Amino acid sequence: MDFKHVSVLLQEAVDALAVKPGGHYIDATAGGGGHTQEIVKRGGIVLAIDQDPDAIEVLKEKFKDNEKVTAAQGNFGDLGEIASAHGFENVDGVLFDLGLSSYQIDSSGRGFSFRKEEILDMRMNKTGMLTAKEIVNTWSESELYDLFTRIGEEHFAQKIVDKILEARAGKEIETGLELSKIVEKAVPVRGGPIHPATRIFQALRIAVNDELSQLKKGLVEAFSLLGPKGRMSVISFHSLEDRIVKLAFVGFERGQLATILTKKPITPGIAEVETNRRSRSAKLRIIEKI
Repeated sequence: MDFKHVSVLLQEAVDALAVKPGGHYIDATAGGGGHTQEIVKRGGIVLAIDQDPDAIEVLKEKFKDNEKVTAAQGNFGDLGEIASAHGFENVDGVLFDLGLSSYQIDSSGRGFSFRKEEILDMRMNKTGMLTAKEIVNTWSESELYDLFTRIGEEHFAQKIVDKILEARAGKEIETGLELSKIVEKAVPVRGGPIHPATRIFQALRIAVNDELSQLKKGLVEAFSLLGPKGRMSVISFHSLEDRIVKLAFVGFERGQLATILTKKPITPGIAEVETNRRSRSAKLRIIEKI
């Protein structure tokens, strides 16, 4: 399996952890193992977690001869339980990269892409019940509108919902490409690098995987696992994710439990955005436990 993924803000995110040889670190969203590999290169011992079973298969193969890496499947919302089961408590650092991997978009066949004739699934872990297809075809007008405005932050939400209702009255909307074409009919031509269906697909993925509530839980559990002077490094790609991270960090600091090391988030430089367009919305925030 070719689990392609270019880790965004790779050096910056790992630099933020101030990796110590022999220190224990958790890569809570390991994906293809880019951040894990960099931490190990600097002498760290890593618990690499991902909820996608395909990612775990790749991680186990990639690090099969490296005793410094333990791969474990699970959602970072259950981080405390997963870490405890593998003896990773009082750790030196935790890293979250909240972006989709290139594999999931381009090769997983789960409907994450608005350019492919793939069934609208969008489950990161297929043991979950809810799918994007179910949302698009069964949720009410008000539920879809709320999802697309509140999580998708889409200005043309009502027009898009109207087109979806019109289309599904004739037949089920089944694939990413079908939905993408419906959105395109509802949204005025914008031009620029962002496809008109981007926010809709992002909102569906977040809803299917309950990502925002899992993130809130995961940040609290990650912070509790940090030892003194332990650091947390979080890369987000969506304004609601970034807001959750920012508010959590502010809460830890106000409680005199930590120091925020990034008063403003770190973003990719021009060169990184040019070579990896998917990095353009990334924001890195770092905190250190007292």
